[in-house]
Amino acid sequence: MTLMFTGIIRHVGVVKSTRPAAGGLRLAIDAGPLAEGLGLGGSIAVNGACLTAAGISGPTVDMDVMAETVARTTLGDLRPGGKVNLERPVTLGGTLDGHMVQGHVDGTATVKQVRRAEAHVVEFTAAADLTGQMVPKGSVAVDGVSLTLVDVSPGGFSVALIPTTLADTTLGDLSAGSKVNVETDVIGKYVLKHLRQLGGAEAQGGPLTLEKLTEAGFI
Repeated sequence: MTLMFTGIIRHVGVVKSTRPAAGGLRLAIDAGPLAEGLGLGGSIAVNGACLTAAGISGPTVDMDVMAETVARTTLGDLRPGGKVNLERPVTLGGTLDGHMVQGHVDGTATVKQVRRAEAHVVEFTAAADLTGQMVPKGSVAVDGVSLTLVDVSPGGFSVALIPTTLADTTLGDLSAGSKVNVETDVIGKYVLKHLRQLGGAEAQGGPLTLEKLTEAGFI
């Protein structure tokens, strides 16, 4: 059975230690209440990346990060004392308060600027193939947090953060130059694949738009 998360952060954990292990990395994280009931082999999303519990001692959970995950995410940049967004998988019959998140990070993005005016808006730069999977007003997971996209352009996107998100996740600490993990909407990925199979602009890497989705019969 495929695990699923919602992008609703349940606890902000603290990195206890990091060390090289088996070609990758072993993390020890104070998961607080999320360690309760977590067994060996259980899953937990750390800044949006689904990891497996390899050791548990009280609230501290040890997790191995494969080399591929280190290369694709920001987990290799974590240091003791750093804060991370944590979420356990959705249980059967649980509520889907955010959106469907797999815990499979597609790539990283870098904060371009943070605007704190009438709304707290964060602008990011990212690879064009990543933003090409995004739709304005669609969903995206940033460091594991379910968010709604404000604007999307080739190589960039922005999100607006509400006070609850700022208070209950690590996103309130973002500043220019910060790197984050990004997982695009899984439904959007399948739509994009379908459109590419049909040919047209998407086959050349053009961005998804509401007009293209309508033309293809998705809206």
